[in-house]
Amino acid sequence: MSMILRRSLLASLLLALAACTTTPRQPAPVEPETTPGHPALPDTDKPDDVTPPIDRPRTVISSALRPSSFAKLPGWSADRHSEAWSAFLSSCSILTRRPDWRKPCDAAKRIDGSDDTAVRNFFETNFTPYQVNNTDGTQTGTVTGYYEPLLRGARKRGGVYQTPLHRAPDDLLTIDFTSIYPDLKGQNLRGKLAGKKVVAYPGRAELMRTNALAGKEIVWVDDAIEAFFLQVQGSGRVQLPHGEVIRIAYADQNGQPYKSIGRYLIDKGELTMDQASMQGIKAWVAANPSRQEELLNANPRYIFFREEAISDPNVGPKGAMGLPLTPQRSIAVDPAYIPLGAPVFLATTQPGSKTLLQRLVMAQDTGSAIKNPVRADFFWGFGAQAGEIAGRMKQRGSMWVLLPK
Repeated sequence: MSMILRRSLLASLLLALAACTTTPRQPAPVEPETTPGHPALPDTDKPDDVTPPIDRPRTVISSALRPSSFAKLPGWSADRHSEAWSAFLSSCSILTRRPDWRKPCDAAKRIDGSDDTAVRNFFETNFTPYQVNNTDGTQTGTVTGYYEPLLRGARKRGGVYQTPLHRAPDDLLTIDFTSIYPDLKGQNLRGKLAGKKVVAYPGRAELMRTNALAGKEIVWVDDAIEAFFLQVQGSGRVQLPHGEVIRIAYADQNGQPYKSIGRYLIDKGELTMDQASMQGIKAWVAANPSRQEELLNANPRYIFFREEAISDPNVGPKGAMGLPLTPQRSIAVDPAYIPLGAPVFLATTQPGSKTLLQRLVMAQDTGSAIKNPVRADFFWGFGAQAGEIAGRMKQRGSMWVLLPK
């Protein structure tokens, strides 16, 4: 079967599943471009379902990367490269499996990672920077932020703890075409059996209305909006009544399309673009508690979690590579254009300002809304302060991916 026919088959199956769902699939709204300083619309959930490459991007999209030089990277020499070293070594634990990454990863073992000059010289010696270009030839794109939140919850429902975080249900199916069509690797469908047919898995509204997830609760938390934003971020921590803190990590999702609730409020005339940050959405809900369910159900996607123990509170959540993320040195990217694990030099600005943010980061995560070549989600870290910054971030930026010579 030709590639075109295989893609057509996949598209047909997607349409068939969409036709079966109780929440009709509509084209996702295109969010307008914003200028630096506009607050971020919470528009991502992680991780993505596309199996990311860890070598060079596929030939068909290699035009997105154009050779450059370190001299052209704005702020390269001023960065504290040593702060990205541990994140790079973490990437190497996986990248070293690829022949073209083995040499620089082996050379890294002989570098004093605390020495900024030594680390900078290492990258300049072993890598070539490639500027990332959009398909229309432009070289700037959107940079948003995300973080690991802290929620308060309990093992049993009661009192203020009324909002559940769920495990993946037993009837959720993931259909992987790889064994039949290898060129469709990573293009998965989700659904459930209805007799002998596979139909779309229900959206958020139906799951909540029918109580279909009863018995799959991991914990109950005290704030439905915080639980929603936990789904947006992809992972977080929950503090239990006696002080124990657990990590709630992404496990799966229902396969429904992601719809931005910030965009929903803008389209309804409830908020302006400038107001539709995470903080602005929370304020709107506080002023309109009777419409909370309406707002949350505007996004049919629902995230399922798994519980993880926290052995070291200083270690971040795992990204799409299965590696802990490093605050302010890890980003999520579109793996169709940027190899997951690769060093990336990011040139953007701090949230809500024109203050430069230019630094070496590692492409260690993905996100369902992180699409297009020049597109990044910047990981700010754990807690309320990180969340306050991440929630305001929607800046313009440029990116250079560093690939082995």
